[in-house]
Amino acid sequence: MSRPLPPLNALRAFEAAARLGSVSRAAAELHVTHGAVSRQVRALEEALGAPLFERDGRGLALTAHGERLRDASGDAFNALQAVWAGLRRDLRPSALVLGCPGSVLARWAIPRLERLALDLPALKLHLSAQEGGFDAALTGLDAALLLGEAPWPAEWRVELLAPERIGPVLSPRHARYDALHAAPASALLDEPLLHTASRPQAWPRWFDGQGLDPAAVRLGTGFDHLTYLLEAAAAGLGVAIAPFELVQADLDSGRLVAPWGFVDTGGHWALCSARGNADARLPVLAEWLRGELRAD
Repeated sequence: MSRPLPPLNALRAFEAAARLGSVSRAAAELHVTHGAVSRQVRALEEALGAPLFERDGRGLALTAHGERLRDASGDAFNALQAVWAGLRRDLRPSALVLGCPGSVLARWAIPRLERLALDLPALKLHLSAQEGGFDAALTGLDAALLLGEAPWPAEWRVELLAPERIGPVLSPRHARYDALHAAPASALLDEPLLHTASRPQAWPRWFDGQGLDPAAVRLGTGFDHLTYLLEAAAAGLGVAIAPFELVQADLDSGRLVAPWGFVDTGGHWALCSARGNADARLPVLAEWLRGELRAD
């Protein structure tokens, strides 16, 4: 049994004219002529047997019938548009937006993008550098790759990927390198230590793990970002402290050395997403990240 519907092309022209309040604007939106919209509206009125617009010198005004049809057709087109967009997203998924602290992005994520593309060719990522932390809603992000520790925001689902390990690093260009690199950890009690404002607990925690008094830490020059801190260390300006994975390439190349090793902080690398986010790509990405960190 056929469904008695209005002429759909005519209904589309009417809905645009009613919503925009102008045949000219409707024609521009639909990429047709003014006359084509007018003809479609007249055809719809003839099919209905009643006017939908009252025409006067001030433009278009909807009749009572026109208002009812405008509301119904607007709702129908909006619902159809939403379903269509969802279907297109499902068939051609957009890039997964992954937020990372700038140092993680520059020093760990970007160098692995080629391998990620080879291992997970169907996963398209958009990487977003985040400074100053992440809000509880992870605004604008599908997930966040970060270094942190409990308690985590209650709104997050947290996939722990690997323990965080930190340690002091310095450059062979450091003025006291010969004396320091073979010295015990206690030698750092006499050093003004490079640090970041975002991780003020890093040095005290490391000292405590070495059995040294955290209160004895002497902080030297501070930096806003870990990337700048490590560049200062590589330039020989002092001893810095950083997660192992973010200095691994510098250690491999000899640009930096880590005479005192790395210790667990109690924190973790984590992939965090909103609790209601059921994106099937997230477990796949988490497993890949876990494997990369295990290899490191």
